[in-house]
Amino acid sequence: MERIYEDALLFDFYGELLTERRKRVFEEAVMDDCSLAEVAEEEGITRQGVHDMVKRTREALLAYEEKLGLVRKFLLIRERAEAIRQRSDNEEVRRLAGEIIEEL
Repeated sequence: MERIYEDALLFDFYGELLTERRKRVFEEAVMDDCSLAEVAEEEGITRQGVHDMVKRTREALLAYEEKLGLVRKFLLIRERAEAIRQRSDNEEVRRLAGEIIEEL
């Protein structure tokens, strides 16, 4: 999985488990693609501090995923619903599978 996509999924699923500061720094540095210097200036810390916080936050998000597996389950359900939609000859089944994919 591409790293930015993986980071986005992990953040979407587990971001609320982070402290407000960690969430803000990770979102600015990773999701909004701000430079370490920009985030450091805004947060009043060093670039190294931002780098370390992003690294520790990514590790925490991966640890949550390892324990809970919500992203893995989400991707598996989406993949299976897409397979059902593509393989079914029944229009109603395809419509329902499409709705499931949209809801995810």
